[in-house]
Parts: sequence; structure tokens; C-alpha cells
Amino acid sequence: MTIVRPLAASHSEERFRDMFAHHHPAIYGYAARRVGRVDAADVAAETFTVAWRRLRRVPEEPATLPWLYGVARNVVANLERSRRRAERLAAKEAAVAGSEAAVEMAADLAAALDQLRDDEKEILLLAAWEGLTPSQIGEVVGCSPNAAAVRLHRARTRLADAMEGEI
Repeated sequence: MTIVRPLAASHSEERFRDMFAHHHPAIYGYAARRVGRVDAADVAAETFTVAWRRLRRVPEEPATLPWLYGVARNVVANLERSRRRAERLAAKEAAVAGSEAAVEMAADLAAALDQLRDDEKEILLLAAWEGLTPSQIGEVVGCSPNAAAVRLHRARTRLADAMEGEI
């Protein structure tokens, strides 16, 4: 039994094969220069998929290659838009994960600070929030710079212990 194909289908397939054989290296090279060799094969494949679907609209030679370049340009643009969307989504996910971690850390810090005496909290907050040196802290709380440095060290140690659950 012999399968008979319509003449138009045979002509279309032959035209596409000729177009592919003649222009694939140029389209692949174009894509490789824009998106790298890894994605170039996908860009070229998508370009010729579009050409196959729109074969009736593909202009005859010598306008075929410029038309294929236009399609490849659109495929590259779509690929780059997809990459940018993926990068933005990854950045948003990282920011959300980072903000969740920051909220959790802030809650842990607040709980640890609540376990400290008021004078220890005050010295820590003067150093951390106000950026004061031990000398300046000593002036604020009414002790020597040396005593303020020792109190700050002890308060930091107790805070670290509280953060680890040792208080």
C-alpha cells in the first residue's frame, strides 16, 4: 500500500528542509552570540518552529534570512524577559525569606533582652542604638569609662547566653 501525500504538503516540507539546511547555521550563530551556546540550540529550534507554523508567510529568498533573524530576535527577547522575570521572582523570594528570618531574629533578640536586668539593657542599647563608646556610656550612667566597658562586656555575654537559651 502506498501513501500518497498531497503535492502542497510535499512542497512545503521540501521548502522547509531547504530553508533549514541553508539558514540554520546563520541563525544558530546569531543566537549563540546573543545568549551563549547553551541556549542557542533552543533559540534556533524555536525560530524554525515558528517558521514551520508560518511557512506560508515566510518570504521567498533572498528575504528569508532577514525574516528568520527577526523571528530569532523576538525569541531571544522572550528568553531574556523570562530570565529577568525569574531573577526578579528569585530576588523577591530571597527578600521574603530574609525578612522572615529577620523578623524571627528580632523576636529572639527581644525575648533575650527581656531576660536581662534593666541596667544591662540600657548599656547594650546605648552602645548598639546610640553608638556610644564606653567612655560616653560611663558619662551617661555615672561610672568610669573602665567600669562602663566591663559592664558592656558582661551585658553582651549575658545577652549571648540568653540568645542561646542558657539564662
